[in-house]
Amino acid sequence: MRYGYWMPVFGGWLRNVEDEQMAATWDYVSRLARRSEKIGFDLSLIAELNLNDIKGVDAPSLDAWSTSAALAAVTERLELMIAVRPTFHLPALLAKQAANIDNISGGRVSLNVVSSWWAEEAKKYGVQFDQHDDRYARTSEWLDVVDQAWKQDHFSYTGKYYSVTDLVLQPKPVAKPRPVIYAGGESEAAKELIATKCDAYVMHGDPPERIAPKIRDMAERRERKGLPPVKYGVAGYAVVRETEAAAKKEVERITDVKQNAAGYKNYEQWLANTQLEQRVSLEDYSVSNRGLRPGLVGTPQQLADRIGEFERAGVDLLLLQFSPQLEEMERFADSVIKPSGVAVRA
Repeated sequence: MRYGYWMPVFGGWLRNVEDEQMAATWDYVSRLARRSEKIGFDLSLIAELNLNDIKGVDAPSLDAWSTSAALAAVTERLELMIAVRPTFHLPALLAKQAANIDNISGGRVSLNVVSSWWAEEAKKYGVQFDQHDDRYARTSEWLDVVDQAWKQDHFSYTGKYYSVTDLVLQPKPVAKPRPVIYAGGESEAAKELIATKCDAYVMHGDPPERIAPKIRDMAERRERKGLPPVKYGVAGYAVVRETEAAAKKEVERITDVKQNAAGYKNYEQWLANTQLEQRVSLEDYSVSNRGLRPGLVGTPQQLADRIGEFERAGVDLLLLQFSPQLEEMERFADSVIKPSGVAVRA
């Protein structure tokens, strides 16, 4: 299992806790990134939203791309999975930007391709907002241009959404044959696109028994297309305590749902513009990305056992959230990662 985490570019993950002691500042995220790679974490996902959908639209949120470039320069081994929404970036320009950050990092950049869901944000920033399946059609073309821009020069492409002529992109990314492309989604359009054009499938939080059939489905799609297996990641919110009762008490604190919280309207927009395979509860609203559903709550041994279940289901990567992030990541590293035998540097 590889251990990744969401970079707290929004100042936290809990819609019912106003101040999580993890400010959306360069000082905090740079300190967190440098420490995380020393205590056993392999990857950080830097989400891309220009507005803060968790703490409310008036709250700060860090820009994913400039933050990632800076993190590339101050870290040594951490993979930087940068979220990107095709509607916000022309593909050739994004390919250039990502290749440059990949060179800064020495080949540690990957992309998490996200088809936009937040209509209000797009309107505020003057960006085209497509309907659901149209977004995936656009993303498909976008991926074609990015992939070829990274691999060859004097490349031309003409599609419904994008076109380039005699494109030259230098320097190419360090990562070969290209930086890893992750993507998620539960609609048929999303899964078919991922099976065809991506390298890894990342899923919102769910327990192992729900994740396993999703992995089997994606593996069968890849096999039918004659393509090699992809990697699989799952999002989750982790709470580790010395006793099960203490862990449950913490969950009770963070799921005290306040429907008038600043992020609730944004959450309703997300529900309206996605196609999910199951209903989402108000408890899911409390912790972003369905973080509590994987069941990563309990004692160190309970979490180790649960992680083993995910491994047997076929999961390669956990994308974890914690609050407050630095302190809880230290606790998780000491009680879960170190006992598993993962090398941790002083």
